[in-house]
Amino acid sequence: MLRHLNAKDQERAVKNPNVLVGYDTSDDAGVYQLSEDTALVQTLDFFTPVVDDPYTFGQIAATNALSDVYAMGGRPLTAMNIVCFPCTLDMAILAEILAGGASKVQEAGAEVVGGHTVIDNEPKYGLSLTGIVHPAAVFSNAKAQPGQALVLAKPLGNGIIMTARKADRIDESATQEAVDYMTMLNKDAAAAMQEYGGTACTDVTGFGLLGHGHEMAQASEVRLTIDSSSVPLLDGALELAQMGVGPGGGMENWLFFQDNVEFANGVQDHVKRVLFDPQTSGGLLITVPEANAEALVAQLHSFGYGKAAIIGVVNECSSGSCRVRVR
Repeated sequence: MLRHLNAKDQERAVKNPNVLVGYDTSDDAGVYQLSEDTALVQTLDFFTPVVDDPYTFGQIAATNALSDVYAMGGRPLTAMNIVCFPCTLDMAILAEILAGGASKVQEAGAEVVGGHTVIDNEPKYGLSLTGIVHPAAVFSNAKAQPGQALVLAKPLGNGIIMTARKADRIDESATQEAVDYMTMLNKDAAAAMQEYGGTACTDVTGFGLLGHGHEMAQASEVRLTIDSSSVPLLDGALELAQMGVGPGGGMENWLFFQDNVEFANGVQDHVKRVLFDPQTSGGLLITVPEANAEALVAQLHSFGYGKAAIIGVVNECSSGSCRVRVR
C-alpha cells in the first residue's frame, strides 16, 4: 500500500463509502465492500531475492504478500504473479521461483490465476492478491485500543541475519531459523487473533517493528509502549547487530522514524538496530484485550510460532504524543 502521504495526498484520499480501508492510514491492504456480508481485500507485494535458492525465494515472496490479506482478517482467494526477470538467466530458475510461490498460495487455500512478466536486469517476484472478509470483521492498523496488550507472532532480525549471510559473516545453517519463519504463513496467527478478540493488526515488514508500530499508533491515535527485553529475536541477531551488521534499510528506518519513537534511558544502540531492522515476511503485530494475551500467545506457540510473545501495551495519548515508546 502507499505510505507516508503528504497533506495534498491526504486531501485526495478516497471518499467512496464502500472503501472500508484505503491508503490514508498506511494499512496493509485495501478493503472494498461488495455487499452486506462480503468485502474484497486487495494488495500486492514483490521484491528482489533474499536467498540464493529460487524455490525458497518464491516461497518467501508469496508468504510475504499473503500476510497483507491475513493482517486485514481476510481469506485469500486468487493470486496473480508479478515477475521481473533478466533474459540472460536460465528460465528454469524462473520456473522454480514460480513453483515456490505457487506452493504457498496452495497452502493458503487460494489459486494462482495468471500474472505478468517484464524483462529487467534484476529478478523480482511477488503476488497481486484478492481476498474476502466480512465487513464487520475487518482488521486494520487503526483499531488499537488503550488497555490492550501488544503481541508479536514472529521474531525480529531476519534482515540482519540475511545481510550477515551475504557478507559471509555466518554460514548457511545459521540462516535456517530465519528462512523457516519467512516461509511460515501468518494464516494460523490470523485465525488465533480473531479467536482471542484482537482488534488491530499489521504485519511487520520493511519499516521494521518501530516503523509499523508508529503507523499503528498514528492511525489508532494511541501510544504504544514496547518492552525491548520482551521482543522475540532470531538466534544471533542481537550479537550481529552489536557488531554493526545490518541492511542499509535499517539505518534508513532509524533516520526516518526516530522523531516518532521515544527511547527510555538505557536502550542500547544495537537493540535499536534490531527494532528498526526491515523484515521480510515478518510476523503479525496484534492488539488484544490484556486478559486474553497469554492465551493468544499459548495458541500461537501451539501453531508453531514458537517465539511469539507479549511485547508491550497500548496507552492513551494526548495530542501530539501518539507515538511509540521503547523501554
